[in-house]
Amino acid sequence: MATVRTESVLILGGGLMGLALAHKLALHGRSVEVLSRRRNEAAGFVAAGMLAPHAEGLSGEQLRLGQLSLDLIPSWVNQIETDSGLCCGLRQCGIVVPFATAAQRDLYPTACLGESLDRSGLEREVPGIGPSWQAGLLFSQDGQIDNRRRLMRALETACVSLGVHFQEGVEVHDILQDGHTFIGVRMRNAEGEVHTLTSQKAVLCCGAWSAQLLPALAIVPVKGQMLSLQGPRDSLKRIVFGPGTYLVPREDGLLVVGATSEPEAGFMEGLTPFGQQQLQAGINTLLPEASQWPPMERWWGFRPCTPDGGPLLGRSSVDGLWLATGHHRNGVLLAAITAELIEANISGKGITAEQIQVLEAFQWNRFKTKI
Repeated sequence: MATVRTESVLILGGGLMGLALAHKLALHGRSVEVLSRRRNEAAGFVAAGMLAPHAEGLSGEQLRLGQLSLDLIPSWVNQIETDSGLCCGLRQCGIVVPFATAAQRDLYPTACLGESLDRSGLEREVPGIGPSWQAGLLFSQDGQIDNRRRLMRALETACVSLGVHFQEGVEVHDILQDGHTFIGVRMRNAEGEVHTLTSQKAVLCCGAWSAQLLPALAIVPVKGQMLSLQGPRDSLKRIVFGPGTYLVPREDGLLVVGATSEPEAGFMEGLTPFGQQQLQAGINTLLPEASQWPPMERWWGFRPCTPDGGPLLGRSSVDGLWLATGHHRNGVLLAAITAELIEANISGKGITAEQIQVLEAFQWNRFKTKI
Protein backbone atom coordinates (compact mmCIF):
# COMPACT_ATOMS: atom_id res chain seq x y z
CA MET A 1 0.00 0.00 0.00
CA ALA A 2 1.55 3.26 -1.17
CA THR A 3 1.98 6.26 1.12
CA VAL A 4 1.70 9.84 -0.17
CA ARG A 5 2.74 12.83 1.91
CA THR A 6 1.07 16.21 1.62
CA GLU A 7 1.58 19.53 3.39
CA SER A 8 -2.01 20.49 2.63
CA VAL A 9 -4.88 20.69 5.08
CA LEU A 10 -7.12 17.75 4.22
CA ILE A 11 -10.84 18.44 3.92
CA LEU A 12 -12.69 15.17 4.46
CA GLY A 13 -15.93 15.74 2.57
CA GLY A 14 -16.66 17.80 -0.52
CA GLY A 15 -20.13 19.09 0.30
CA LEU A 16 -21.11 22.64 1.16
CA MET A 17 -19.24 22.66 4.47
CA GLY A 18 -16.09 21.18 2.92
CA LEU A 19 -16.15 23.68 0.06
CA ALA A 20 -16.79 26.63 2.39
CA LEU A 21 -13.84 25.59 4.56
CA ALA A 22 -11.56 24.93 1.59
CA HIS A 23 -12.36 28.37 0.20
CA LYS A 24 -11.77 30.11 3.54
CA LEU A 25 -8.51 28.31 4.24
CA ALA A 26 -7.21 28.98 0.72
CA LEU A 27 -8.09 32.66 1.07
CA HIS A 28 -5.79 32.74 4.09
CA GLY A 29 -2.92 31.20 2.17
CA ARG A 30 -3.32 27.56 3.14
CA SER A 31 -2.68 24.69 0.76
CA VAL A 32 -5.90 22.64 0.73
CA GLU A 33 -6.87 19.23 -0.60
CA VAL A 34 -10.52 18.12 -0.69
CA LEU A 35 -11.31 14.40 -0.54
CA SER A 36 -14.83 13.76 -1.78
CA ARG A 37 -16.71 10.54 -2.39
CA ARG A 38 -19.63 11.89 -4.39
CA ARG A 39 -20.37 15.58 -4.12
CA ASN A 40 -23.88 15.32 -5.56
CA GLU A 41 -25.02 13.31 -2.52
CA ALA A 42 -23.96 16.11 -0.15
CA ALA A 43 -26.65 17.88 1.87
CA GLY A 44 -25.63 21.19 0.28
CA PHE A 45 -26.98 19.99 -3.06
CA VAL A 46 -30.28 18.73 -1.68
CA ALA A 47 -31.23 21.43 0.85
CA ALA A 48 -33.71 24.24 0.11
CA GLY A 49 -31.24 27.03 0.95
CA MET A 50 -33.24 28.80 3.66
CA LEU A 51 -31.41 31.32 5.83
CA ALA A 52 -33.85 31.16 8.68
CA PRO A 53 -32.58 31.32 12.27
CA HIS A 54 -35.66 33.31 13.29
CA ALA A 55 -38.29 31.53 11.19
CA GLU A 56 -36.97 28.15 12.38
CA GLY A 57 -37.71 29.18 15.95
CA LEU A 58 -34.16 28.52 17.13
CA SER A 59 -33.22 29.46 20.68
CA GLY A 60 -30.21 29.82 22.96
CA GLU A 61 -26.76 29.17 21.50
CA GLN A 62 -28.19 27.84 18.23
CA LEU A 63 -30.10 31.07 17.61
CA ARG A 64 -26.99 33.08 18.43
CA LEU A 65 -24.88 30.99 16.04
CA GLY A 66 -27.48 31.38 13.31
CA GLN A 67 -27.68 35.14 13.79
CA LEU A 68 -23.89 35.48 13.68
CA SER A 69 -23.80 33.54 10.43
CA LEU A 70 -26.71 35.48 8.91
CA ASP A 71 -24.76 38.69 9.53
CA LEU A 72 -21.69 37.23 7.78
CA ILE A 73 -23.47 35.85 4.73
CA PRO A 74 -23.58 39.00 2.52
CA SER A 75 -19.79 39.52 2.71
CA TRP A 76 -19.16 35.76 2.47
CA VAL A 77 -21.26 35.53 -0.69
CA ASN A 78 -19.64 38.63 -2.14
CA GLN A 79 -16.20 37.02 -1.75
CA ILE A 80 -17.37 33.79 -3.39
CA GLU A 81 -18.90 35.72 -6.28
CA THR A 82 -15.72 37.77 -6.69
CA ASP A 83 -13.51 34.66 -6.75
CA SER A 84 -15.80 32.64 -9.02
CA GLY A 85 -17.41 35.24 -11.28
CA LEU A 86 -20.73 33.49 -10.63
CA CYS A 87 -23.92 34.61 -8.88
CA CYS A 88 -24.96 32.67 -5.76
CA GLY A 89 -28.65 33.66 -5.78
CA LEU A 90 -28.74 35.35 -2.37
CA ARG A 91 -32.11 36.98 -1.58
CA GLN A 92 -33.37 38.59 1.62
CA CYS A 93 -36.94 37.75 0.65
CA GLY A 94 -38.34 37.33 4.16
CA ILE A 95 -40.08 34.27 5.59
CA VAL A 96 -43.68 33.88 6.75
CA VAL A 97 -44.52 31.32 9.45
CA PRO A 98 -48.28 30.63 9.48
CA PHE A 99 -50.32 29.47 12.49
CA ALA A 100 -53.86 28.23 13.03
CA THR A 101 -54.42 30.69 15.90
CA ALA A 102 -52.96 33.91 17.25
CA ALA A 103 -52.28 32.14 20.56
CA GLN A 104 -50.00 29.63 18.81
CA ARG A 105 -48.25 32.49 17.02
CA ASP A 106 -47.57 34.35 20.25
CA LEU A 107 -46.01 31.26 21.87
CA TYR A 108 -43.45 30.77 19.08
CA PRO A 109 -39.88 30.94 20.49
CA THR A 110 -38.84 33.84 18.24
CA ALA A 111 -42.21 35.66 18.09
CA CYS A 112 -40.72 38.83 19.58
CA LEU A 113 -38.24 39.03 16.67
CA GLY A 114 -40.87 38.99 13.92
CA GLU A 115 -43.83 41.05 12.76
CA SER A 116 -47.20 39.68 13.88
CA LEU A 117 -49.75 39.04 11.12
CA ASP A 118 -53.50 38.48 11.27
CA ARG A 119 -55.43 36.73 8.50
CA SER A 120 -55.49 39.82 6.30
CA GLY A 121 -51.74 40.28 6.83
CA LEU A 122 -51.13 36.66 5.85
CA GLU A 123 -53.14 37.11 2.66
CA ARG A 124 -51.16 40.25 1.84
CA GLU A 125 -47.79 38.54 2.28
CA VAL A 126 -48.80 35.15 0.83
CA PRO A 127 -51.64 35.58 -1.67
CA GLY A 128 -53.57 32.31 -1.96
CA ILE A 129 -52.52 30.90 1.40
CA GLY A 130 -54.79 28.10 2.60
CA PRO A 131 -57.87 28.94 4.70
CA SER A 132 -56.78 27.04 7.82
CA TRP A 133 -54.11 29.65 8.65
CA GLN A 134 -55.41 32.60 10.67
CA ALA A 135 -52.22 34.22 12.02
CA GLY A 136 -48.55 34.44 11.20
CA LEU A 137 -45.12 35.92 11.78
CA LEU A 138 -43.09 37.71 9.15
CA PHE A 139 -39.32 37.53 9.58
CA SER A 140 -38.16 40.04 6.98
CA GLN A 141 -34.52 39.61 8.11
CA ASP A 142 -34.47 35.96 6.95
CA GLY A 143 -34.02 34.84 3.36
CA GLN A 144 -32.57 32.24 1.02
CA ILE A 145 -29.74 31.32 -1.29
CA ASP A 146 -29.97 29.16 -4.40
CA ASN A 147 -27.65 26.47 -3.06
CA ARG A 148 -28.63 23.67 -5.43
CA ARG A 149 -28.19 25.50 -8.73
CA ARG A 150 -25.81 28.35 -7.89
CA LEU A 151 -23.98 28.44 -4.55
CA MET A 152 -22.37 25.00 -4.77
CA ARG A 153 -21.10 25.63 -8.30
CA ALA A 154 -19.83 29.07 -7.40
CA LEU A 155 -17.96 27.68 -4.39
CA GLU A 156 -16.37 24.93 -6.47
CA THR A 157 -15.23 27.48 -9.06
CA ALA A 158 -13.93 29.86 -6.36
CA CYS A 159 -11.94 27.04 -4.74
CA VAL A 160 -10.36 26.08 -8.07
CA SER A 161 -9.43 29.71 -8.73
CA LEU A 162 -7.56 29.77 -5.40
CA GLY A 163 -5.62 26.59 -6.11
CA VAL A 164 -7.60 24.10 -4.02
CA HIS A 165 -6.88 20.53 -5.14
CA PHE A 166 -9.77 18.06 -5.45
CA GLN A 167 -9.82 14.28 -5.35
CA GLU A 168 -13.29 13.14 -6.43
CA GLY A 169 -14.57 9.57 -6.16
CA VAL A 170 -12.44 8.97 -3.08
CA GLU A 171 -13.63 6.87 -0.16
CA VAL A 172 -11.83 7.50 3.13
CA HIS A 173 -11.76 4.23 5.07
CA ASP A 174 -9.88 5.20 8.22
CA ILE A 175 -8.47 8.14 10.11
CA LEU A 176 -4.89 7.29 11.07
CA GLN A 177 -3.44 8.28 14.43
CA ASP A 178 -0.17 8.11 16.29
CA GLY A 179 -1.50 7.90 19.81
CA HIS A 180 -3.99 10.78 19.95
CA THR A 181 -2.42 12.69 17.04
CA PHE A 182 -3.79 12.76 13.50
CA ILE A 183 -1.26 11.58 10.92
CA GLY A 184 -3.40 10.96 7.83
CA VAL A 185 -6.07 8.80 6.22
CA ARG A 186 -6.31 5.44 4.53
CA MET A 187 -8.36 5.82 1.36
CA ARG A 188 -9.47 4.19 -1.87
CA ASN A 189 -9.22 6.39 -4.96
CA ALA A 190 -11.51 6.47 -7.99
CA GLU A 191 -9.39 3.78 -9.70
CA GLY A 192 -9.88 1.42 -6.76
CA GLU A 193 -6.33 1.74 -5.43
CA VAL A 194 -5.91 1.83 -1.65
CA HIS A 195 -3.20 4.07 -0.27
CA THR A 196 -2.29 6.24 2.70
CA LEU A 197 -2.28 10.02 2.52
CA THR A 198 -0.40 11.61 5.40
CA SER A 199 -0.83 15.15 6.67
CA GLN A 200 -0.61 17.10 9.91
CA LYS A 201 -4.04 18.76 9.74
CA ALA A 202 -7.52 17.79 8.57
CA VAL A 203 -11.13 18.84 8.97
CA LEU A 204 -13.87 16.23 9.19
CA CYS A 205 -16.99 17.47 7.40
CA CYS A 206 -18.59 14.31 6.08
CA GLY A 207 -22.08 15.28 7.22
CA ALA A 208 -24.33 12.32 8.01
CA TRP A 209 -21.40 9.91 7.37
CA SER A 210 -19.05 11.54 9.91
CA ALA A 211 -19.54 8.95 12.66
CA GLN A 212 -18.39 6.21 10.29
CA LEU A 213 -14.89 7.71 10.52
CA LEU A 214 -15.05 8.87 14.13
CA PRO A 215 -17.53 6.64 16.01
CA ALA A 216 -17.42 8.79 19.16
CA LEU A 217 -19.41 11.47 17.36
CA ALA A 218 -23.11 11.63 18.24
CA ILE A 219 -24.35 11.99 14.65
CA VAL A 220 -27.10 10.02 12.92
CA PRO A 221 -28.62 10.43 9.44
CA VAL A 222 -32.14 11.86 9.09
CA LYS A 223 -33.45 11.31 5.59
CA GLY A 224 -35.43 14.06 3.86
CA GLN A 225 -37.37 13.97 0.59
CA MET A 226 -38.08 17.08 -1.51
CA LEU A 227 -39.61 18.16 -4.80
CA SER A 228 -39.89 21.24 -6.98
CA LEU A 229 -42.71 22.76 -9.01
CA GLN A 230 -42.63 25.38 -11.74
CA GLY A 231 -44.89 28.28 -10.89
CA PRO A 232 -45.35 31.63 -12.61
CA ARG A 233 -42.57 34.15 -12.01
CA ASP A 234 -43.27 36.26 -8.89
CA SER A 235 -46.25 34.10 -7.93
CA LEU A 236 -44.81 33.84 -4.41
CA LYS A 237 -42.43 36.44 -3.00
CA ARG A 238 -42.00 35.17 0.57
CA ILE A 239 -40.83 31.78 1.78
CA VAL A 240 -43.65 30.00 3.63
CA PHE A 241 -42.38 27.96 6.58
CA GLY A 242 -45.28 25.73 7.63
CA PRO A 243 -45.27 22.88 10.13
CA GLY A 244 -43.66 19.93 8.37
CA THR A 245 -43.56 21.59 4.95
CA TYR A 246 -41.93 24.72 3.56
CA LEU A 247 -42.20 26.48 0.20
CA VAL A 248 -39.14 28.30 -1.12
CA PRO A 249 -39.71 30.38 -4.27
CA ARG A 250 -36.79 31.10 -6.58
CA GLU A 251 -36.67 34.22 -8.75
CA ASP A 252 -37.61 32.31 -11.92
CA GLY A 253 -40.80 30.87 -10.37
CA LEU A 254 -39.34 27.49 -9.37
CA LEU A 255 -40.86 26.44 -6.06
CA VAL A 256 -38.74 24.16 -3.85
CA VAL A 257 -40.89 22.09 -1.48
CA GLY A 258 -39.49 20.27 1.53
CA ALA A 259 -38.98 18.26 3.47
CA THR A 260 -39.86 15.01 5.12
CA SER A 261 -38.03 13.95 8.28
CA GLU A 262 -37.31 10.21 8.41
CA PRO A 263 -34.86 9.24 11.17
CA GLU A 264 -35.96 5.62 10.92
CA ALA A 265 -34.78 5.39 7.27
CA GLY A 266 -31.08 5.42 8.08
CA PHE A 267 -29.14 5.59 4.81
CA MET A 268 -31.93 4.00 2.75
CA GLU A 269 -31.85 5.75 -0.63
CA GLY A 270 -34.76 6.58 -2.90
CA LEU A 271 -38.15 8.26 -2.91
CA THR A 272 -41.15 6.72 -1.19
CA PRO A 273 -44.86 7.16 -1.98
CA PHE A 274 -45.56 8.08 1.66
CA GLY A 275 -42.89 10.79 1.68
CA GLN A 276 -44.13 12.30 -1.57
CA GLN A 277 -47.73 12.19 -0.29
CA GLN A 278 -46.62 14.12 2.80
CA LEU A 279 -45.13 16.86 0.64
CA GLN A 280 -48.22 17.03 -1.56
CA ALA A 281 -50.47 17.33 1.50
CA GLY A 282 -48.31 20.21 2.75
CA ILE A 283 -48.64 22.02 -0.59
CA ASN A 284 -52.42 21.55 -0.56
CA THR A 285 -52.66 23.03 2.93
CA LEU A 286 -50.25 25.93 2.54
CA LEU A 287 -50.82 27.10 -1.03
CA PRO A 288 -53.65 25.16 -2.72
CA GLU A 289 -53.14 26.75 -6.16
CA ALA A 290 -49.58 25.34 -6.30
CA SER A 291 -51.00 21.80 -6.46
CA GLN A 292 -51.79 22.54 -10.11
CA TRP A 293 -48.26 23.63 -11.01
CA PRO A 294 -46.20 21.13 -13.01
CA PRO A 295 -43.65 19.05 -11.06
CA MET A 296 -40.02 19.51 -12.09
CA GLU A 297 -37.81 17.30 -9.93
CA ARG A 298 -37.92 14.99 -6.91
CA TRP A 299 -34.93 14.08 -4.74
CA TRP A 300 -33.74 13.03 -1.31
CA GLY A 301 -30.77 13.50 1.01
CA PHE A 302 -29.45 12.83 4.50
CA ARG A 303 -29.14 15.46 7.22
CA PRO A 304 -26.46 14.96 9.90
CA CYS A 305 -28.34 15.17 13.20
CA THR A 306 -27.02 15.45 16.76
CA PRO A 307 -29.04 14.94 19.97
CA ASP A 308 -29.69 18.68 20.39
CA GLY A 309 -29.81 19.58 16.69
CA GLY A 310 -26.69 21.75 16.92
CA PRO A 311 -23.43 21.23 15.01
CA LEU A 312 -20.11 19.81 16.20
CA LEU A 313 -17.44 22.47 15.77
CA GLY A 314 -13.77 22.86 16.64
CA ARG A 315 -11.19 20.41 17.89
CA SER A 316 -11.94 16.70 18.06
CA SER A 317 -10.54 14.05 20.40
CA VAL A 318 -7.66 13.67 17.91
CA ASP A 319 -4.98 16.38 17.86
CA GLY A 320 -4.76 17.89 14.38
CA LEU A 321 -8.29 16.88 13.40
CA TRP A 322 -11.04 19.51 13.50
CA LEU A 323 -14.80 19.03 13.22
CA ALA A 324 -17.31 20.90 11.05
CA THR A 325 -20.30 18.59 10.95
CA GLY A 326 -23.70 17.79 12.44
CA HIS A 327 -25.46 20.91 11.12
CA HIS A 328 -28.79 19.06 10.72
CA ARG A 329 -31.19 21.29 8.73
CA ASN A 330 -29.16 24.50 9.02
CA GLY A 331 -26.02 23.70 7.06
CA VAL A 332 -26.61 26.37 4.41
CA LEU A 333 -27.28 29.01 7.06
CA LEU A 334 -24.25 28.03 9.15
CA ALA A 335 -21.64 27.54 6.41
CA ALA A 336 -20.31 31.09 6.67
CA ILE A 337 -19.80 31.11 10.46
CA THR A 338 -18.45 27.54 10.44
CA ALA A 339 -15.78 28.42 7.89
CA GLU A 340 -14.76 31.50 9.86
CA LEU A 341 -14.62 29.69 13.21
CA ILE A 342 -12.68 26.66 11.99
CA GLU A 343 -10.15 28.72 10.01
CA ALA A 344 -9.53 30.90 13.08
CA ASN A 345 -9.24 27.82 15.30
CA ILE A 346 -6.76 26.13 12.96
CA SER A 347 -4.58 29.21 12.50
CA GLY A 348 -4.80 30.27 16.15
CA LYS A 349 -4.11 33.81 14.98
CA GLY A 350 -6.51 36.57 15.88
CA ILE A 351 -9.18 34.26 17.27
CA THR A 352 -11.53 36.34 19.42
CA ALA A 353 -12.97 35.63 22.85
CA GLU A 354 -16.43 35.45 21.26
CA GLN A 355 -15.27 32.85 18.74
CA ILE A 356 -13.74 30.75 21.51
CA GLN A 357 -17.00 30.95 23.47
CA VAL A 358 -19.05 29.86 20.45
CA LEU A 359 -16.74 26.92 19.79
CA GLU A 360 -17.02 25.82 23.41
CA ALA A 361 -20.81 25.78 23.11
CA PHE A 362 -20.63 23.34 20.19
CA GLN A 363 -17.77 21.04 21.20
CA TRP A 364 -18.18 17.40 20.20
CA ASN A 365 -18.33 15.89 23.70
CA ARG A 366 -21.12 18.05 25.14
CA PHE A 367 -23.54 15.10 25.10
CA LYS A 368 -21.45 12.72 27.18
CA THR A 369 -23.49 13.19 30.34
CA LYS A 370 -26.81 13.37 28.43
CA ILE A 371 -26.87 10.19 26.37
